[in-house]
Amino acid sequence: MPKMKTKSSAKKRFKMTATGKVKSAQAGKRHGMIKRTNKFIRDARGTTTLSAPDAKIVKGYMPYDR
Repeated sequence: MPKMKTKSSAKKRFKMTATGKVKSAQAGKRHGMIKRTNKFIRDARGTTTLSAPDAKIVKGYMPYDR
């Protein structure tokens, strides 16, 4: 049986934590920062973990990173 392939886009965008959660960058920070509130910009720093339904999809894209 051949190895399964990892989606290239997923391995560039997501990392797995030690407990198996999926870590990703905060959404909504690429452009249009003028219309965003200071609170939104402050809260969207760094990274976040995906919700369980989204993480299940991403884990399917990365079969060997569980």
